[in-house]
Amino acid sequence: MGELRADWRLRLRRGDANGPVCGAGVLIAPDTAMTCAHVVRDPGDVMWVEFAESREIEPVAARVAEGGWLPGPDGRGEDIALLRLESPRPQARPATLESRMWAGLQVYATGYAKGFEDGMSLHGTIGGVSGEWVQVDAVHRRGVVRRGFSGAAVCTRPDERISARVIGLIVSWRGDMGMPLPDDNRLAFSYLIPVERIAELSSTVKELIGPDAWDHGFEDRLLTWFEDPGEDPVKITVVPPDSGKDRSLQFLLNRAGLRYQGGRSSRPGLADHAMGYVAHTPGRQYLAYWDWLLGTRHRSDPPTLRDPRHPVTVAVDGLDQEPDPRPLIELLDRLRRVGFRLLIVFRTEGGTGWTAARDILLTPALEDHADLLLTRLNTFEVNRAVKEGVVSSGSLGSESLVADLRRAERRAIDGISDPQERLKRLRKLIKSLRADIRAYVPADLRSHGGPA
Repeated sequence: MGELRADWRLRLRRGDANGPVCGAGVLIAPDTAMTCAHVVRDPGDVMWVEFAESREIEPVAARVAEGGWLPGPDGRGEDIALLRLESPRPQARPATLESRMWAGLQVYATGYAKGFEDGMSLHGTIGGVSGEWVQVDAVHRRGVVRRGFSGAAVCTRPDERISARVIGLIVSWRGDMGMPLPDDNRLAFSYLIPVERIAELSSTVKELIGPDAWDHGFEDRLLTWFEDPGEDPVKITVVPPDSGKDRSLQFLLNRAGLRYQGGRSSRPGLADHAMGYVAHTPGRQYLAYWDWLLGTRHRSDPPTLRDPRHPVTVAVDGLDQEPDPRPLIELLDRLRRVGFRLLIVFRTEGGTGWTAARDILLTPALEDHADLLLTRLNTFEVNRAVKEGVVSSGSLGSESLVADLRRAERRAIDGISDPQERLKRLRKLIKSLRADIRAYVPADLRSHGGPA
């Protein structure tokens, strides 16, 4: 989990892409960032937001959000500004905000000081309070923040298990001699505005610091599913709107090759976009395959993916928001048979189309996946038996004892009439098959659950 780069760390320019670097910021939602009010200067100014550590994410202009100007009664005070991006960046992973901190907590911040516009990180420990601000102690004066750090996230140090949490924003530094650089003073300290204080002033931030603001367990499981093509070919999940699980879902949906919004997108449009990944010759074959996907023409030779080694994911957000989900489910079934992976999101447990999605999409997909794993396991066992001289390469028999046992389990599943019990047994069988196959794969070649 200890990420070196972060989507949420922002570099800010004033005005446009050619404006001067004037500070840092933190992405807290796909369309919202926070920084210091003195970085923005005036609530009517335009800021240019750059994702300094994620070059794949396009920069975007931003303005102070309604109710987001919190400079304090004296024009300085709390010194917070919430920025609304002109267009959301849902592919960016927002920061996780944390309200807890204590003296001695080790932290770091990355800013964009003059001469270090690509970023420089400084480390320290939480010292004590200074009014509503909190002091950060550096080991040496050269570790104190300087101009270009204002608005930078003060983070806990990540490790392999827990990602960094943002506990505040750098707001200033002070030196006892008033010299322009921390190094030139006898004493110098950095200061931050705690997230806890920002949440007292902003309902937007307050919503993001509660225990239910994000569902990181769901996020990790879904990320594993996206990154490992050996995971189940169809995944169905329930995500209530405006929940922590929903926030975690949104930026991950951008990993899908194709997206469909229930109740808004069109089936012909989905079929048309899917054809961009299908192997076909131009002209009549394109139209024939497109008609087959939409169910208006029968074909005995369905198309295949252009690159079967890299299956494409179709994400349907809100299947139960479709007025009539059945035609979409039938299209998704054809896409599955072509080789697409499917992520199906329901917004309510047992919503419209739930039973059809289970019976038409999920169960057949898991049956096919179990059969594929059985074939792989049998191949591994026979190859090992030949290598060890148990059987000859020309023998019709095989030493596939475990595969034979799993095959018997698979046949037994076909006799189960209860659909929920059938799914339960299929998932258990697939888990066992993956473990069996993993024993044949070197550890350094495994990915997540193995080459399932």
